[in-house]
Amino acid sequence: MEDIRSVLSQFHSKKRREDEVEKSGVGPSAVASSSEIPDVFFDEILQKFKLNRSEISLLMYLYRQVWCRPNLYKSHGIGPLNSYSDLCTILGITPEELGQYLRNLEKFGFIETVRAGQYFVRKFFTEALDKQYGQNYDEFF
Repeated sequence: MEDIRSVLSQFHSKKRREDEVEKSGVGPSAVASSSEIPDVFFDEILQKFKLNRSEISLLMYLYRQVWCRPNLYKSHGIGPLNSYSDLCTILGITPEELGQYLRNLEKFGFIETVRAGQYFVRKFFTEALDKQYGQNYDEFF
């Protein structure tokens, strides 16, 4: 009959395998990320403005860049510089659609173009809602 230690030595502990997976970077992240989106987006913006799926995705992408991630210009409401080709790839849209969606979001007043690829994004999506919730921005322009 085999010694119990020799039998147990054939099996690896779960703790050791979990450490190896974390170090290798393979597989899903252990901690899911999340973003804080104001309830006013779901309660008012989606009800009043008829945005398509891609416009919502673009707005949420830009919003998260400005308000939910580390951002040097957060107090101004301005996000980092984006490449149009990267935005198209991330969102799965064509450059023509991207231009159309950006114009629509500007028309609704959710964003303003600072320069090509860089946008001012309102904290509460519209100027009226910003005033209602007391959001003001440091002067940038």
